[in-house]
Amino acid sequence: MEEKTVNKTNTNSYTFIFAIIMVVVVGVVLAFAATSLQPRQYENMRQEKMQNILATVGVETDRAGAEALFEQYIKEQLVLNNEGQEKEGVNAFDVDLAKELKKVDTEQNFPLYIAEVDGETYYIIPLRGAGLWNAIFGYIALQDDVNTIKGAVFDHLGETPGLGAEITQEWFRERFTDEKIFDENGELIGVSVVKGNSSTSKDDNKVDAISGATITGDGVSNMISERLQHYLPYFKSKTELNVASNL
Repeated sequence: MEEKTVNKTNTNSYTFIFAIIMVVVVGVVLAFAATSLQPRQYENMRQEKMQNILATVGVETDRAGAEALFEQYIKEQLVLNNEGQEKEGVNAFDVDLAKELKKVDTEQNFPLYIAEVDGETYYIIPLRGAGLWNAIFGYIALQDDVNTIKGAVFDHLGETPGLGAEITQEWFRERFTDEKIFDENGELIGVSVVKGNSSTSKDDNKVDAISGATITGDGVSNMISERLQHYLPYFKSKTELNVASNL
């Protein structure tokens, strides 16, 4: 009787072992690639953060030049507590607002960057809030009167392209320039993104909204007012110092 030769490559055990080997090999390769790229990714994030901070005070740069200009124009990096007092031992640049917002107000760190450009002083405040689908964030710079906006930068994790995602566009950001964050009664109310706002006034605490992006616009409004409120004690101390120096 003729014996049949069994092809071992067609057995279930061979397929199973081959699959395990491939999974292990691919996993090792991906882990190595992720580990190798991590320093570069971290550096890109650092440089992009510097770019965004500088953009609020009108200093545009590419990633390669961001660090040098950051060191040139950012004169101080502070971390405040909820009473506007400076905290020691905390690096402002390393503060992660996504983590800070999970804490109660009294335990949060509030980063503040102080820039000097062409002899003018600006206060740059990091922002973070909720959009339609995910987090929105950015930076807003105030002039030395801690009332007038010099510039703002916004970004997002998942807003709708062509709608809420438009908050990243320069034409939307420019609407905030020269707007005031205090109302005529001296109350800090921020700047509201309002649908159909056609006013050209920079004293009404309002900018025109993006059509079809009401929830994202509301998120921007809430983010600005909520974050700025925590800096109110610091603003008051700066205002009092300015008044005292003019006496």
